Amino acid sequence: MPLSRRQIYRRRRTVFFGGFLVVLGVVIYGVSTGVATLPAAAASLTEPAPLTQPAAAPAWPGFGSGAIGAVGFDGVLAASGGTGPVPIASITKTVTALVILEAKPLAAGEAGPTVRFTDADVDIYYDTIAENGSSAPVVAGMELTEREALEAMLLPSANNYAESLAIWAYGSVDSYLAAASTWIAAHGLTGTTIVDTSGLSPDSVSTPADLVEIGKLVRAAPALAEIVSMKTAVLPTIGTVSNTNKLLGDFGVDGIKTGTTDEAGACLLFSADVTVGNKTVTLVGVMLGGETHPELNQAVSALIESAKAGFHEVELTTAGTSIGSYSTAWGQSAHAVTATDASALVWSDTPITTRAQAQPMRVGSTGAEVGTLDFVVGTRTITVPLVLRGALTDPGAGWRFSHPGELF
Repeated sequence: MPLSRRQIYRRRRTVFFGGFLVVLGVVIYGVSTGVATLPAAAASLTEPAPLTQPAAAPAWPGFGSGAIGAVGFDGVLAASGGTGPVPIASITKTVTALVILEAKPLAAGEAGPTVRFTDADVDIYYDTIAENGSSAPVVAGMELTEREALEAMLLPSANNYAESLAIWAYGSVDSYLAAASTWIAAHGLTGTTIVDTSGLSPDSVSTPADLVEIGKLVRAAPALAEIVSMKTAVLPTIGTVSNTNKLLGDFGVDGIKTGTTDEAGACLLFSADVTVGNKTVTLVGVMLGGETHPELNQAVSALIESAKAGFHEVELTTAGTSIGSYSTAWGQSAHAVTATDASALVWSDTPITTRAQAQPMRVGSTGAEVGTLDFVVGTRTITVPLVLRGALTDPGAGWRFSHPGELF
């Protein structure tokens, strides 16, 4: 039986709407797959193996005690002999100078305010001579700049200038000693006790570890670092004064302070700039309890050379080193590589470990930062960015249309 007009209309409408729904479904599916978030590819990482270096072998003498450190390195790197407080003789004057600068700051190259000397300073001078302490001349009415007065104190190790400058800065020796005690506590120098300005008293004591820190503080004070590196100075009225540190200029030595008393023996707090690879290392060390200064200087020279050999400039990585790779669900691949070279100055057998992390990636262009590679060198961390080598691009509509399982 022929279909009625109504039946034909209904059939056509069914076919039309069925086709429309199919087309609509295809469009919706295509749009949905086209805008769906791509699956992220996790990085497969291969961290560099830990790096090891030979242990240092510092050359220590068979006498006294000592310690050595370096600017930029925490604490003491190596030590020998006793670790407790001992008399430090005129090394005490480094504390005197540092505490004076707390009250009377002095910048690099600056002369500073005028110090006027009186009859009281002349009395201090004669008292110093009576004590058989090291001294430099002073005349009532004489004027020196702060820098010149510090040169008179530190180069020839003049006890009378240590006392006169402390009184000039703080009003009295007692006030100075109170300030010194506060300063010592503020810097965590728990093994250090200062009872005079010059170190003539055997009760002015410190530990090798504390003295290394005091030496670093002197090197960090530009004016003092300049002064302790001087072999001689020409001062008004006084004339030429010579530094008691006879190692200056040898083995990279550029400071800091000698000391000698019966109780302390021959002592030297020293700093030395040495070259390791293409870097300069500032060593700061102390040796206490020598019989004579020539013997002590020979021992310090050997220590400096052996300590220099204990540093290593280590190549950590070079730019472009592959640390990981990405493989996408649509068949593309790329590498996570180091963005820069990196090296580290390492003391002795300080362990070097690595820690890599990289974020999951969907798409990214060559050079995009994707993570970091950390080198842990003792207590320091050196971070190198990781970047993409090779682009990760959208796979396109065809793959999206045919891989709904990966998209939804």
